[in-house]
Amino acid sequence: MQRYREVATEFPTVDLPPLEIAYWLLKPRSLVRGTWDEPKEAAAWLGEQLTEHAHRFACEQDQAVSRVGRLVDSAAERLATGADVSYGFYLERPSYLHLAVVTCSPNRSTPTLPCPLV
Repeated sequence: MQRYREVATEFPTVDLPPLEIAYWLLKPRSLVRGTWDEPKEAAAWLGEQLTEHAHRFACEQDQAVSRVGRLVDSAAERLATGADVSYGFYLERPSYLHLAVVTCSPNRSTPTLPCPLV
């Protein structure tokens, strides 16, 4: 129980991914890497991040430019519907890359959560 209390206390300030994507909205503004008004702009940011790290992906298939392109296209489609997007990739051990774009004003899955930049 003590460890649970510690984790619950630390959760809002650490950059570890939450279990539910919408809970990123509970994190401080300092962890926000960008905001976008259009889904394609947010998806383009995801594409830039994926391209930057692709050479380090542990799975060779994930490194393919065509795979990154499909992920970006899929993200743009999902974001356009108001859904959140979360991707995770193992890099060279022991690293893990987590990227998330969370919709806001309001979030579709958890509309009571406020936007951190509003």
